[in-house]
Amino acid sequence: MKSELEKMIAGELYFSSNPELSSMRHSSREKMHLFNNETDARKRSELLKKWFGKTGENIYIEPTFSLDYGFNIFVGENFYANFNCTILDTCPVTFGNNVMIAPNVSLYTATHPLDPVERNSGWEYGKPITIGNNVWIGGSSVIGPGVTLGDNVVVGMGSVVTKSFPDNVVIAGNPARVIRHIELSDSNS
Repeated sequence: MKSELEKMIAGELYFSSNPELSSMRHSSREKMHLFNNETDARKRSELLKKWFGKTGENIYIEPTFSLDYGFNIFVGENFYANFNCTILDTCPVTFGNNVMIAPNVSLYTATHPLDPVERNSGWEYGKPITIGNNVWIGGSSVIGPGVTLGDNVVVGMGSVVTKSFPDNVVIAGNPARVIRHIELSDSNS
């Protein structure tokens, strides 16, 4: 029989009030407090390297930063997130190399049943998020559960991304849609 933690990570219905999960979230809140109050950027990066499931050597996140657990976040090399980034990591959130996240961006793996009785019972589930290499996510954008963004994607500010997109596109809007294809020879355009 799977534990609630195992069910959560697998994207299956799990009971969010489970004592083990509650304890893990409490521990993460303590780490968030330390991270968000640390003024030394090098020390903040070291905290992230110990906290996340995996990181590259070069990782930088501005405070304030919020998440559920931390161990479900996997970050490649040269990762940058600006102020007020939120990552709800009930399922894995994987970032490739050279990812830039503007201020006020949120990534949500967590979701809930549509049936109100089931939703009100405390059961929930999640869907993983995968962000490719060389991705730039514009300010105040939201990336929803189950989304995969390919390499070289640019997300316009204020976008709500509810479905996956392939490599080499600029997406924007609510819901986000392709507004341009990127030619790799494009520069400063």
